[in-house]
Amino acid sequence: MDTQETSPSVLLFFNNERFIFNAGELVLYLLVHRQQGLQRFCAEHKIKLSQVDHICLTRVCSETAGGLPVPKNQISQEIILLMIQGVSGLLLTLAGIKNGSPESTEHVDIWGPPNLDLLVNAMKNFVPHATMVKAHIIPRSDNVMVHGNGAALASSLHAEELQAEGKFKAVSISAILLTPTDLLDGSHFSSNDTSIVYICNLHDIRGEFDPRKAKACGLKKGRKLGQLQNGISVKSDLLDIEVHPDDVIGPPIPGPIVLIVDCPTEPHAQELLSAQALNAYYSDSQSNSPETTKVVNCIIHLSPATVVSSPVYERWMRKFDSAQHIMARTTREHETTPILESSARIATRLHYLCPQLFPAPSLLSVQNDGVAAPNFKVQVEGSISKVCGISAENLLKFTLRPPRRLGLDRSSVQNQMTSSVFIKELLSEIPEIADAAKNMSTFWHKPKEDEAELFTRQDSEVMTGDPSLAGHAAPRCMKNVQRDDLEIVFLGTGSSIPSKYRNVSSIYFNLFSKGGLLLDCGEGTLAQLKRRYGINGADSAVRNLKCIWISHIHADHHAGLARILALRRDLLKGVPHEPMLVIGPEQVGEFLKDYKKLEDLDMLFLDCRSTTVAKWDDMEADSMNDESRDHTVLTSLSEDSSLLRCSKRMKPSTPVDDIKLLKRFKKVLSEAGLVRFISFPVVHCPEAFGIILESAERMNCGTVVPGWKVVYSGDTRPCSEVIEASLGATILIHEATFEDGLLEEAITRNHSTIKEAIEVGRSAGAYRIILTHFSQRYPKVPALDEVSIQRTCIAFDLMSVNLADLPVLPKLLPYLKLLFRTRELI
Repeated sequence: MDTQETSPSVLLFFNNERFIFNAGELVLYLLVHRQQGLQRFCAEHKIKLSQVDHICLTRVCSETAGGLPVPKNQISQEIILLMIQGVSGLLLTLAGIKNGSPESTEHVDIWGPPNLDLLVNAMKNFVPHATMVKAHIIPRSDNVMVHGNGAALASSLHAEELQAEGKFKAVSISAILLTPTDLLDGSHFSSNDTSIVYICNLHDIRGEFDPRKAKACGLKKGRKLGQLQNGISVKSDLLDIEVHPDDVIGPPIPGPIVLIVDCPTEPHAQELLSAQALNAYYSDSQSNSPETTKVVNCIIHLSPATVVSSPVYERWMRKFDSAQHIMARTTREHETTPILESSARIATRLHYLCPQLFPAPSLLSVQNDGVAAPNFKVQVEGSISKVCGISAENLLKFTLRPPRRLGLDRSSVQNQMTSSVFIKELLSEIPEIADAAKNMSTFWHKPKEDEAELFTRQDSEVMTGDPSLAGHAAPRCMKNVQRDDLEIVFLGTGSSIPSKYRNVSSIYFNLFSKGGLLLDCGEGTLAQLKRRYGINGADSAVRNLKCIWISHIHADHHAGLARILALRRDLLKGVPHEPMLVIGPEQVGEFLKDYKKLEDLDMLFLDCRSTTVAKWDDMEADSMNDESRDHTVLTSLSEDSSLLRCSKRMKPSTPVDDIKLLKRFKKVLSEAGLVRFISFPVVHCPEAFGIILESAERMNCGTVVPGWKVVYSGDTRPCSEVIEASLGATILIHEATFEDGLLEEAITRNHSTIKEAIEVGRSAGAYRIILTHFSQRYPKVPALDEVSIQRTCIAFDLMSVNLADLPVLPKLLPYLKLLFRTRELI
């Protein structure tokens, strides 16, 4: 839990069924009959998530379901407890695998509280196969008890059993809905206030056959023994008696019981304590007889540490004498161990080679290897409670079966890696990297080339009429550039799904005192921000975001959006602020509109089509009108709340909300110091866009210096639209999904090859070309010719490119090739 941005999730695995409890971007696995991951973490540990049948949500919000909008393979046998990242895109992956053929009828069952239908409805824009999702709403009990003082109390008299035809072959699962009692009168009740406790009871195991008892009953070896084992009585072979199964088979072994508990607040904990449906599971329950005793073996606590340590919650925990408590959300002291070891290893190596472009990972701490997970103790009123549990760790196992192995197993828990260990490995593997790092450092300490010579050379090259030659000279916006002007941070540089080396698409534009922008927001974006800037730094970045722009509807470009918006909402609660402006294709707007019914994300949506060149020209015309005309238009708003009155430049049918959005958009640009923010169509899928960003001019020693121009292609085939948009660009960020030998696949999937992306930049005369969105099969540096190297850079996750560093950017490539010269990266 190195980034702590979502609720953990629990996976319960059997031979033929798999259950996920919650689907946030940090995931806690409870695997029964071990299996090999999930997205980045699981890819790293060769874990393959297969045949997910059920998704059970304890609550419905971005924290627990942020990963909803991993594939089917073979699994072996064992049980494991994991903490991993990256469940976003789960349903989309399952949709592609489960419904790979038109005749497929498989689906995923989603279980949750009454507001589940709002989530499923919001996801309809992204799940390509409507039949693959079957929602099961767990109803809230209508039974309400009245307390002596007249207050309404939730009864929680029974647990609702989850049922689906042909399912639950190895386990029975029941749900208890918790709603704070002070909300039941309806005056303050929200559907988001309900949480669920899940009771997972594995089926009993048939008792063992006793050969000695069978012999004493006069039975010979043969099919009668098999009949007895199948529960059928038989006649003795040697005695004149009838033999019943109980005569030769021992009593059944009760199935272990696991509770999944999520109490987001102390009022929920109070409801948990009074839930009568749990009475049968308490150790001190007077209703329990030896025959009906239900022993809880393990309790997974998804509740926040502040709730777990409350007196009410502590009293509830005391009711279980023999249960193993696993604290999934308890923050361990100085817990900054990275959960993505391979990614942390690469980030550390890149930082060693070039700290200017690859800052040290903020969440990688120096810790002793092999440190055991500390016990968690609930502290009540200054005294230490006897109720203890263990903090969850990556790859921690809790075995449920076979019975002889019941309990915790830390044999797979990894040693905590440190930056010093990673560097030691690197120097041992590539000794010459030390000299390479020293050479790289000189690029930032050499005297700068004479600027007059640079700009003179630029003018002469442009005069040749070949725009492709102009890219070698420093553009005028680089003159006396300051380091607090622009920094581009690549939060994700991979395509499709997260891998252990690259996260999916997201680029953070740090405008320093002017705030920041996000271009695309794939799953794990928030986690990557925290790895780059630390917990507090990421909070600051999210708090100061000006807008988020989404290029197209594919999940690897927007699945992290809800988490970013929810965090910003929480950070700015009680502080005067404007809603976040989200710009994207129409389908993204439809999703956000539907999702708003579930939880308010404090945002405004503007369609990308409203930020095209044509719309931009309209806004430019708007700004040229005199103040009195603007006053007339604004006055009309109060007279007509739905439409604007007719004017020379606005159609009578222009909605008021659109005008407000465009005004808000112009305000955002002004605050960010931008004069152009243009979306343009590209060749990928319907409603796919690239973007042009241009900063305002600045004064330098009495001379007007033009602003920088950055173009981001989004996902696209090489096209004239990108070339035209990139003319004279300071930086072109272009997707390069496929290697040059896979041109046919690139054409089929509407993506670009590396060579094609570079050619687009050369044709447009872009000063620097940064390649990103690589297929996850390419974690290293692709082969580039000498001409391409002169202006091209390969992006890696968390690479931070300052505008002032553009001249030395291409010099990095030969050293990157040295760093990644080995075949294996781990």
